[in-house]
Amino acid sequence: MATPEQKTVVSSWNEWDRLRHVIVGRADGSCIPPAEPALDAKVPEDSDMRGLHGPRPADTVARANELLDRFCDQLHARGIVVDRPTPIDFNQPVATPDWETGTMFGCMPPRDVLLTVGKEILEATMSYRCRWFEYLCYRPLLQRYYLEDPGMRHEAAPKPRLTDADYRPDYLSGDIGIARRLEWTAARHFVTTEVEPLFDAADVLRFGRDLVVQHGFTTNMKGIDWLQRHFPDHRVHAVNFPGDPYPIHIDATFTPIRPGLILNNPQRRLPEEQRRMFERNDWEIVDAAQPAHNEPPPLCYSSVWLSMNVLVLDPKTVCVEKSEVYQAEQLDRLGMEVVEVELRDAYAFGGGLHCCTADVRRDGEREDYFPVQ
Repeated sequence: MATPEQKTVVSSWNEWDRLRHVIVGRADGSCIPPAEPALDAKVPEDSDMRGLHGPRPADTVARANELLDRFCDQLHARGIVVDRPTPIDFNQPVATPDWETGTMFGCMPPRDVLLTVGKEILEATMSYRCRWFEYLCYRPLLQRYYLEDPGMRHEAAPKPRLTDADYRPDYLSGDIGIARRLEWTAARHFVTTEVEPLFDAADVLRFGRDLVVQHGFTTNMKGIDWLQRHFPDHRVHAVNFPGDPYPIHIDATFTPIRPGLILNNPQRRLPEEQRRMFERNDWEIVDAAQPAHNEPPPLCYSSVWLSMNVLVLDPKTVCVEKSEVYQAEQLDRLGMEVVEVELRDAYAFGGGLHCCTADVRRDGEREDYFPVQ
């Protein structure tokens, strides 16, 4: 936690300038939520999670928290201020006038909920009913930041109704098959409709004046349009990755490391027409190394490509999951100092090193990294 002498300053314009202050999630009380339209589309058809819901096993929660706490210690040792959310009781039914669900999710991945752009921290709409109230875990921190930093802006995107109209019924059969999923995602036929703005914060990458946003299962075009209207001084670019049958969040697919360098999942390459902005401005997009694992951990939503879900501490230093040796070797060859962080046993609670963190402050100002559009 920040001490009274360390008053919070909110400011972060990109994914790579030196990290000074960060939020790291907790696994306490995390649940596997009951079936709902958005969740059904996301859970892989062969997943061991299908048909399950309720609190996650206590021993796995304890192990995940042990690893998250150790990660916080590593960040502290580098002089980075670390804050933690306040978990609520996730194992309870929640409802609005439009829907109800048996449990919530958790607060391990703050990156999904909170988007820091400059001096603003924005609460995303979220697109899962089980995550509708997740913002409450972060309100104590955001209220404190607002008091301590007179320039900080705390904003919340309009809460969606999340009725059945927000989801395409053809995704709800559960046995679509990978081939058809790939056809649909290549055609930008996602589970989310365009009834109201929807976006998760983890679908947004910050490049100074430019925001790159993935159009997929959790973010629709109306959500991207809302972001452009909300940030009129930014250029907002919609991207998609046709090779991904479950396009959930951009940070295991397209990962900026430092100015001029991006890792791209070789199974989900950015289409040629969307690469032009990067090529015209001399950015190198390289295929990420292969994951070290053939399967995700048990009861995990995410793919093996959490290998590239890294946290950049500064333009020369990057945190990589300890077992992801091929990704670490590649980043070392690319001139980065690699900090090993053991986190794989926490993956199931919401993702990797980028997912389980949310920026509060990085050095640097808003730069234009793409002057040639």
